[in-house]
Amino acid sequence: MQNALHYILTGMEQALEQVDPAAVDEAVDLIVSANTIFIYGVGRSGLVGQAFAVRLVQLGLDVHFVGDMTTPIVDSTDVVIIVSNTGETMSAVQTANIVRRVGARVISLTSNINSKLGHASNIVLEIGQARDEQKKKYAPLGTIFEDAALVLFDSLVSVIMERTGQNEASLRRRHAIWV
Repeated sequence: MQNALHYILTGMEQALEQVDPAAVDEAVDLIVSANTIFIYGVGRSGLVGQAFAVRLVQLGLDVHFVGDMTTPIVDSTDVVIIVSNTGETMSAVQTANIVRRVGARVISLTSNINSKLGHASNIVLEIGQARDEQKKKYAPLGTIFEDAALVLFDSLVSVIMERTGQNEASLRRRHAIWV
């Protein structure tokens, strides 16, 4: 387990070092200025997106996960965040293309800026990927991408908090407590 843990943590750090800070600033600007924020992803990428959606709701933003029955229609004042490791997932690419036709902005998280999703996006947050044989043993499939995406999203929370005048107490007031 220690070998896998070290490999994953090192891989995440290397992947996140490659994210363009200017693109992150642009993405945060779009997020805080959007009327509504939509998030989309499939499988584990979708789970990472859903975790970020919860944080954005705690920040007081209007957020919906694409595909939920109560998701409203997108319009030109909105932003859609799409998470896809390869950037080639057909439903992710189709979603980006539809969103762009409507006039809304697309932010994508992918490991391939030159993917179909990358080309269909206004802003791409590219998370690097290890390409060695140890990856198959210690971090198969999209493990490092998904973990790095979660950490990237969580690191955006403090920036959004600052830009929107939020603090931990204001987030706590919006934290779901069902008991």
